[in-house]
Amino acid sequence: MTWWQQPFLRACRRRYGDCFTVHLSGLGTLVYVTDPAELRTVFTGDATTLHAGEANAPLGPILGDSSLLLLDESEHLTRRKQLTPPFHGDAVRSQTEIMAEVAAADVARWPVGRASAVLPRMRAITLEVILQTVIGVRDEDRLAQLRRALPPLVEIDGMQLLGLLVPRLRRFWPWTRFSRTREVADALLLDEITHARTDPRLDERTDVLAMLVRSESMSDSQLRDQLITLLVAGHETTATGLAWTVERLVRHPDVLARARAAADEGDDAYLDALVQESLRIRPVVPDVARKLTRALDVAGYRLAAGTIVAPGIALVQRDERHYADPASLRPERFLDGRTAPYTWLPFGGGVRRCLGATFASVEMRVVLREVLRRVELEPTGDRPERARVRHVTLVPHRGGRATVCSRRAVGVESTR
Repeated sequence: MTWWQQPFLRACRRRYGDCFTVHLSGLGTLVYVTDPAELRTVFTGDATTLHAGEANAPLGPILGDSSLLLLDESEHLTRRKQLTPPFHGDAVRSQTEIMAEVAAADVARWPVGRASAVLPRMRAITLEVILQTVIGVRDEDRLAQLRRALPPLVEIDGMQLLGLLVPRLRRFWPWTRFSRTREVADALLLDEITHARTDPRLDERTDVLAMLVRSESMSDSQLRDQLITLLVAGHETTATGLAWTVERLVRHPDVLARARAAADEGDDAYLDALVQESLRIRPVVPDVARKLTRALDVAGYRLAAGTIVAPGIALVQRDERHYADPASLRPERFLDGRTAPYTWLPFGGGVRRCLGATFASVEMRVVLREVLRRVELEPTGDRPERARVRHVTLVPHRGGRATVCSRRAVGVESTR
């Protein structure tokens, strides 16, 4: 639903209240919900009535039929339980050293003295983190092949997006080009899965693929679908969140100065609060969807089966009833660790909450810390960058441009 620009949705919210309907060709009737009490009802409601997997079905040609994002009810719960262990806190913390090393190596190549978009750089960092911590690739030749093959899977343009909604269009270009791209990526990923299954050092590996292979709970094709899902859900979204954070920082010199001090002093609490505030003010995915399998009462209305209920994440997170001065970047809001229930939802909620939420939050903190410790970002008086639609995300329309005015001497390394 992200192609509906947020100003339009905010106007609907002002005119019609916390619940309003949008009719969208190709998807049907969408009912936006923005009241926290109703959001709780949707996110924690009966999973046999509220289908997220069915609502995400257009993504099937990219993710694969067994992707966690496309499953519902018992299938979803079973697959989620299988995928959960690699994303527990201890497992994620064991990967922070790799995250820091990847970020430091990339930041060393950032240009000095001229403005440039940070989004491509953040994509390079988060892709490398996925390759090393999720897929567990170490061989340079295989890394090079995957660096070329995987990014095009998430670079979906408008015509390809249309092909997801109108299947008959997939017989034509550019969808046929995408199909060939997927075939190349699939072959490489299946080769990595085979390599993991036959790796004599499998028990020593800490990457996500190794953990899943050791569990012996999924076939090769099922593993492939989960790897693609983690790539789409974890690479592009985290990179975009990082780009938005930098875009916000260079327009708030006081926050930038405090964040730099926090990075130097190892103040993870402030950096975590900065990540939370950035995801509040610039959520990467501004809404999600649930398709009703039967009639349901929502916000005082009887909604028919087939209706798509869309929790308006961006709308509730920018609501002055929940956040004072909601357009301002104020990480202090999150330093006490308390937010009103169902008013901060960048990772969704309920049993469908993003499985990699902890991984993404830690990665954002680690990468930001390395950036702030290694370069001086120059504050700018430029107007805020508007959001541009990129498949299911909202990205800075200029890529989050920032200027590195100098490099900083780095003292004792910290990867905690």
